[in-house]
Amino acid sequence: MTASAKARSAARLAAVQALYQHEMEKTQLATLLDEFHRHRLGAEIEEVEYAAAEVAFFDDVVKGTLARRDEIDALLAQKLAQGWKIERLDRTMLQILRAGAYELVARKDVPVGTAISEYLDVAHAFFDEKEARFVNGVLDAVAKAVR
Repeated sequence: MTASAKARSAARLAAVQALYQHEMEKTQLATLLDEFHRHRLGAEIEEVEYAAAEVAFFDDVVKGTLARRDEIDALLAQKLAQGWKIERLDRTMLQILRAGAYELVARKDVPVGTAISEYLDVAHAFFDEKEARFVNGVLDAVAKAVR
């Protein structure tokens, strides 16, 4: 994996974390971005060094996902199994799906396979294989609808 690809992967993981923080704490966008820029992206926290992330890409995923949240949520709701509602999803899972859907909808420069694969990797950081397959299925359905 190239340094650029690693930086994008790190940006995606950080974006999901930032979106989760925004969801749970209602942190204002400017404050949230500033906190991640200064204290998380590429930083060392409790002796764990975080990978350097592509800051502009991180910012775009976070800002874009939040700006288009209603559109993205409606799209995701259409792709969930009958009887499932967005409100029923784990909050971390929802942020993974939102960020992945944002890339599929708005980042035509990112190939479908790359976006889905990257968010599968993010899902594996938090969940087991069953949930990762869920991410794959939902994002694949979103991709077919928007690309």
